[in-house]
Amino acid sequence: MTKQIVLVDGSNVAHSTEGEKAQLANIVAMREKMQEEGFDPVVVVDAALRHQIDDTAGYERLVESGVVRQAPAGTDADYFLLSFARELDARIVSNDRFRDRLNAFPDAADRLIRYMIVEREVVLERRAGKREAGKAKRRDPNGNGGRGPRA
Repeated sequence: MTKQIVLVDGSNVAHSTEGEKAQLANIVAMREKMQEEGFDPVVVVDAALRHQIDDTAGYERLVESGVVRQAPAGTDADYFLLSFARELDARIVSNDRFRDRLNAFPDAADRLIRYMIVEREVVLERRAGKREAGKAKRRDPNGNGGRGPRA
């Protein structure tokens, strides 16, 4: 049995620690968390991250071993991430909303798994189903803000 692939927006994850340089430990922690959750994580980063990361040697080892997949220099890593997600029917771990890509990738929001990293601990947002389905369930069937039947 093969595990479901999840794409990790590695640049977004590395930069998720407020006020600090991009952290390689965030990428490692997220990869481990996704493996614990039963996924096969594929970490995709933009080429600029190699100049921003706190542990350059560790980062280069992960790129060389194929653990981190770096988008070619001068290309848009978000495009690769969203294209791969569509091709593989995969979820994406990112706090990016990809607003500038919604015309080309209208399903992007439904693929997202949001997260927080606090002191090297990863917490994932849990949603029961797709966003639109969740919104529909919360709507008042009477259309009057939950005040009961219309008179």
